[in-house]
Amino acid sequence: MATITAADVNKLRQTTGAGMMDCKKALVEADGDFDKAIQNLREKGQKVAANRSDRESSEGAAVSFVNADKTKGAIITLNCETDFVGKNEAFVTLAKELVERAINFSSKEEFLASDFNGITVAEKLIEQTGVIGEKIEIGGFEILEGAFVGSYVHVNKIAALTSISAPIANGDVLTKDISMQVASMGADTLSYKDFDPAFVASELAARIAIIEKENEEAKRLGKTLKNVPKYISFSQLTEEVIKQAEEDAKAELKAEGKPEQIWDKIIPGKVQRFISDNTTLDQEKALLDQNFIKDDSKKVSDYVKGFNVEITGFKRVTLG
Repeated sequence: MATITAADVNKLRQTTGAGMMDCKKALVEADGDFDKAIQNLREKGQKVAANRSDRESSEGAAVSFVNADKTKGAIITLNCETDFVGKNEAFVTLAKELVERAINFSSKEEFLASDFNGITVAEKLIEQTGVIGEKIEIGGFEILEGAFVGSYVHVNKIAALTSISAPIANGDVLTKDISMQVASMGADTLSYKDFDPAFVASELAARIAIIEKENEEAKRLGKTLKNVPKYISFSQLTEEVIKQAEEDAKAELKAEGKPEQIWDKIIPGKVQRFISDNTTLDQEKALLDQNFIKDDSKKVSDYVKGFNVEITGFKRVTLG
């Protein structure tokens, strides 16, 4: 029987990330053979992974990494089963080590097949499943390149990247703020101009159907009915539509008995509210058309203009 020293146990812990008792047990079962002990831990991971393959892994850690010259960034989520494990320091450290490696690959599949100290990343995750006792997997995986890239992570739950058209002195501030916007609000595209008309029409029809169904129930209960929208994107607000909104505002002011000499001060605000009420799709899915979370009196596009650069891309990953 080989003598197992504390140094042997610590070496195995550093190599595998396993706990002290697990490492000692693995070394004892391997009669001190270091490589066999590692194999024992990996086989344990395979068994645990097989038994927990159908478990939900919606907790974990979202992490980011941007390279030294800030031209490329990576964000991933390392998923597990419980919030307790997701907040564990060793687990978060593993997630950070993984994202630093992930930046060198263009897809999650390529990354999982890549080397991690003699085994693949996928095998490392299986090994750690045995160590931790929970299903562990890479969930979200995104890479972003650009002239300047920055990131933001919200309490290890959501991570986002933003790229801009040129490196600037305060690029860190801008890319962090926009990444924070992306993390908080989400978005599918940069601008409403990117929407396909068929997509907008489909979204409008779906929303009308939902509201009409809700109104049927509200009517039955004697509650106030919701307004059924005619528009949901600025792409639908033609010059004629805006002109009609102005005419409607004038008619409203006339009916209220407001003096005509003050109409010019009131109408722009009413038209702006009309636009805001009828561009809900843009605010939900188009980054530049959203209200800026740090100052909701302006759009994200207004904030970006102050930096004399353009947003060229963004990515977002989230747990759950």
